[in-house]
Amino acid sequence: MPRIVSCFKWVKDEADIKVAPNSRELVLDRVGYKISDYDRNAIEEAMRLQERYGGSVVAVTVGPPAAKQSLKDALSRGPEKAYFINDPGFTELEPSQTAAILAAAIKGHIEYDLIICAEGSSDLYAQQVGPRLAELLGIPCATYVNKLALENNQIIAERKLDDGVEVVSMPMPALVTVLPEINTPRLPSLKQVLGAAKKPVANIGLADIGQLKEPCLKTTSVLAATMERRREKYGAEIEDIRKVVDALIKEGVLV
Repeated sequence: MPRIVSCFKWVKDEADIKVAPNSRELVLDRVGYKISDYDRNAIEEAMRLQERYGGSVVAVTVGPPAAKQSLKDALSRGPEKAYFINDPGFTELEPSQTAAILAAAIKGHIEYDLIICAEGSSDLYAQQVGPRLAELLGIPCATYVNKLALENNQIIAERKLDDGVEVVSMPMPALVTVLPEINTPRLPSLKQVLGAAKKPVANIGLADIGQLKEPCLKTTSVLAATMERRREKYGAEIEDIRKVVDALIKEGVLV
């Protein structure tokens, strides 16, 4: 029976992010946190596979000690145990660091047949952690998965690509990154929320995994997107239609 690991991330709630009125700077003073929306799909898919094939599901996250708040939410969604890889220095990690930390922790502490990650996180959506983690663990990886099945110790994954759909098979152990459309996450019941507090949590610290990797990527600033409107008006005459077409060509919308 498969041993499934579902990775998730504790991120800022975008609904609480404000933009400074006189600039594009983000105001994060009163921002809350939540499990990344896409990671909820990863946890849900792990639980659906367990319902179909048996086995076990554990949840894994990396973050500072404050991210402990995420564990109850993750466990209420079904996993029987959580691994909390935490250290005060695990703030604002970039993808290569997160993947390296996960790889070190999984190699030393977690047995698995299948690792499920979201295609990206709802804050960065870099789409790098899953493939990087698979490379570090030396296991096959399938990305953009929107349908998943297990058969004869093989993973059958349907991948949604720009130019069509591809079906691949991989031997376990393996890793997949799933798209949001793979499922609709269930809302935990009150009983599940209360029961989550009784589930075991294994704490893994920096001393257990070695030195923190130097970042490959540095974020210098994050600014809000802007939308500028021309506010130009045109009539319905032939000459006005020509003006519209000329304006669109000038802006590069038409060629």
